[in-house]
Amino acid sequence: MTTTKKKVIGVLALQGAFIEHIEYFNKAIQLNSDNYLSYTFTIIPIKTKEELQQCDALVIPGGESSSMSYIAERTNLLPHLYAFVADENKTVWGTCAGLIFLSKQIQNGLENQKCLGGLSIETNRNAFGRQLDSFVTNLDFSKFIPNCNNFPAVFIRAPVVTKIFAENDSSVLTKIPKSGNNTSTNTEKVQVLYQLELDKNDLIVAVRQGRILGTSFHPELADDYRFHQWFIDEFVI
Repeated sequence: MTTTKKKVIGVLALQGAFIEHIEYFNKAIQLNSDNYLSYTFTIIPIKTKEELQQCDALVIPGGESSSMSYIAERTNLLPHLYAFVADENKTVWGTCAGLIFLSKQIQNGLENQKCLGGLSIETNRNAFGRQLDSFVTNLDFSKFIPNCNNFPAVFIRAPVVTKIFAENDSSVLTKIPKSGNNTSTNTEKVQVLYQLELDKNDLIVAVRQGRILGTSFHPELADDYRFHQWFIDEFVI
């Protein structure tokens, strides 16, 4: 008798596009069901520490990074997010605001805005400008996602990675919550997955540091499920 492996993917549901992520994961699993016969997936929204403790993986969605930080701190979820990000048995993916929240340092951060520090990077909030400056462009991700050479990347008030820190860099100014410490000890090197060429500049918009992934854009708004499938295949199972 074959037993199935149970995997729980949580999507932080404090603010932002969490419903879309849940829908995209379910669709990706449905479209590739033959590949996952040995697995049972549960995709759940996360608002409490009890829900977070069920998860094997966590997605931090697009939205407003400062609001996520404030709500997480006000609801006492922030220390548990720090612990989850620091847990070497867990995987994490941040999109847009989630990338900012996962950073160690933020340019143009708001007062008392916290970051989880799972990625050894600095990000610049709203690097592409206002909501009116949002855009969609087809990008070639085939160097790390097989056959994904025309993915419609959606950039909405998106951040970019402005600095990659070396291990134990004394210049890192991670803001830690009063109720807990940033205990993340991700010793993997930051891998730049994609740089967007724009106005003769190469802007870092996708990075990976071991079990943690960050993207400036919104795969959950692309009407394309390949990025979510890749996250499952590469990070979850």
